[in-house]
Amino acid sequence: MPELPEVEVIARGLSQTLAGRTVISVKVPGLTRLSDAAEVIVPGVQGQTICRVYRRAKVLLIELENESTLVFHLKMTGRVVHGERRDINKHDRIVFVLDDGSWLIFSDMRKFGYVKLFTKQLLENWDFLQKIGPEPLESSPAELVERIAGRKTSIKGLLLNQSVVAGVGNIYADESLFRAGIHPETKGHRIGHERALKLFAELQDVLKLAIRENGSSISDYVNAHGDAGAFQNSFNVYGKKGQQCSRCNGLLQAVKVAGRTSTFCPHCQPRR
Repeated sequence: MPELPEVEVIARGLSQTLAGRTVISVKVPGLTRLSDAAEVIVPGVQGQTICRVYRRAKVLLIELENESTLVFHLKMTGRVVHGERRDINKHDRIVFVLDDGSWLIFSDMRKFGYVKLFTKQLLENWDFLQKIGPEPLESSPAELVERIAGRKTSIKGLLLNQSVVAGVGNIYADESLFRAGIHPETKGHRIGHERALKLFAELQDVLKLAIRENGSSISDYVNAHGDAGAFQNSFNVYGKKGQQCSRCNGLLQAVKVAGRTSTFCPHCQPRR
């Protein structure tokens, strides 16, 4: 699933090319099950000018001049790409035709993602966004430390919990825990203030670096213009079970934490 850096890269790319463009028509080859119906989306966007493109957690939002907002959740294999007109393929779910002839296409091979249209009031009251925690790049490490203080859940589980901190998934949780030298099964309340500060500082650094590298392309992710990311080339631990640690040359191990595979170095991230 695309995480904060990937959705941020998409939002920034779309913001550069979509702002001021107007939706003149909509093609609907076949929406995903969790999406709003075409009868809801099409009349709400047709003829509307795009004012703003931004991200909240792992969700992409496109604000229109009528104060409605298109919301895309990419889930496992979703893509939102802006480019020249092309043939519609079997994975395309909805196509927004813009006034300059370009197309904004939401495609999703596995159909787990969705697109929805919210009025301003509905968006403000959307249960999903109301439960989301603070943005890690808009908060200080000290503020983020307070989110895990006294928590008896594993730190990996806390990082993945979107109500604790927004936008972090398996990749960037593993990478930041490695950089901070913290075992993924360590309980939040046992980390200590200074180590927790280091963890969130490392999390911020790894998210910023991933954004600069255009995100991580493991299988399906591409940015707003169809280009792959490069941060996967900088992974220290994610997906590298059995390989040598880049720091100590020991073998990386993996364990299930909060239902997710967590790769770590037992020497650099010892149990405490």
